[in-house]
Amino acid sequence: MKLQRGCGILMPVSSLASRYGIGCLSREAYEFVDFLEKSGQGYWQVLPFGPTGFGDSPYQSFSAFAGNPYFIDPDTLKEEGLLTDADFAAFDLSSDFGTNPERVDYGKQYENRERLLLAAFRRFREQGREEEEPYLEFLEKTKDWLPDYALFRAYKKKSGGRSWQEWEKPMKLREPAAMEEARKELSEEIARTKWQQYEFQRQWKRLHAYANDHRVRIIGDLPYYVALDSADAWAHPEVFLFDKERKPEKIAGCPPDAFSPTGQLWGNPIFDWREQERTHYAWWIRRIVRNLELMDVIRIDHFNGFARYYAVSAEDETAADGTWEKGPGMSFFRALEKELGEVPIIAEDLGEITKETKTLLEESGCPGMNVLQYAFDWSESSDYLTYRQKPNSVVYTGTHDNKTTLQWIEECSDHDRDFARRFIHSENTDYGAFVWDFIREAYRSPAGLCIIPLQDYLVKGKEARINTPGTQGENWQWRLLPHFLSEELARAIRSLADLYGRAAAKEKT
Repeated sequence: MKLQRGCGILMPVSSLASRYGIGCLSREAYEFVDFLEKSGQGYWQVLPFGPTGFGDSPYQSFSAFAGNPYFIDPDTLKEEGLLTDADFAAFDLSSDFGTNPERVDYGKQYENRERLLLAAFRRFREQGREEEEPYLEFLEKTKDWLPDYALFRAYKKKSGGRSWQEWEKPMKLREPAAMEEARKELSEEIARTKWQQYEFQRQWKRLHAYANDHRVRIIGDLPYYVALDSADAWAHPEVFLFDKERKPEKIAGCPPDAFSPTGQLWGNPIFDWREQERTHYAWWIRRIVRNLELMDVIRIDHFNGFARYYAVSAEDETAADGTWEKGPGMSFFRALEKELGEVPIIAEDLGEITKETKTLLEESGCPGMNVLQYAFDWSESSDYLTYRQKPNSVVYTGTHDNKTTLQWIEECSDHDRDFARRFIHSENTDYGAFVWDFIREAYRSPAGLCIIPLQDYLVKGKEARINTPGTQGENWQWRLLPHFLSEELARAIRSLADLYGRAAAKEKT
């Protein structure tokens, strides 16, 4: 993928403003697209779409193919005749939780949104819409993943939320008799889950088309690994290194370093790349195809895993004794190109960049990433300094895993702050103005694409950080307050885009 010079904004769907406690595919999502167009932005980068579980992380989803039902817009359901004012009164999803309206209350979403969607589904059934052609076409098109996912969610609910690793052996091993019995017993719950995916897809496709019509392309996010407790791992054990009892032989992690003397255990199952190569990467290609239905450009998280990955015995209590294993490398990308042609992929190649990763980036042609916050350190010679960035790459001030730039400026060392000031020619002692100088430096970069988190444009601090890796409790919660994006801000962003040759086409008149 060869990048044209452009710019965009990183903003998770969950962080959009809405009346329903979490960002969703509501009127505010369309208003955000309008804001992007006015700001000269050609890209909207989002996080993974998948349904989340414990910890609310979109990178530990129950499915690599499904959408998050929390993103379904209740107002659209009302317009479709599936919800009433009485339903809204009974299942409150208002954004003011009595605590902080800038945070997502996932507990309230879990309790009330599920019941609200159940009311809508039952009305969908009562109106006989299960027999309508669009719904039947959707079921046919998704038959390679949706039936398994719906059964997985229904049986997981029946089991009190337990991981499929703890299910009774017949269901864990997918014995036909047990599967058929579960389908009959849980038929309504299965149907409800299928309808949720139908509604999510209908609403997202409408928003996606609106964005494209306004010359905004969607950059989605595809995690390299999938969660162990996922429909994918349960339904397709052949894709992973499992033993005969479907227990993982090895799990993903990272080796010991200065921050973690025993390394990190991530817990994700390891792919059986030999089996994947034998099948010409069929499961992975289906996954890519599904993502291309939802987005225009795929950012693959932990791209380094295609070059090499760290595997730890599932019996180990730490990651200290793991080993580096060779990834599929260009074999995967050649198979992908043969099947689908050129696929627009951005490689998240952050962290330790090995010779293998550099070679794979060059051979695959995928643009890598530069994080400007990483450029300013004691060495004063980082590869992330803008003059070292390549045209076929993407520059960020920070990502969803980083501090906001204001927080970074406030908390970095005096040396790093002074070096950043000297490098970007900033004499601003006001940290807010310094943030905008920092953004300006990203725009100046030779990198083809410049992506800025919305929080940086808003000069938000620690309170607006999306995720702190390795922690739980305060992540994935920040969201925008209603009516917070002004015309003045759009003009200021547009001026940067125009000045540095990154602006998308002018908005419609």
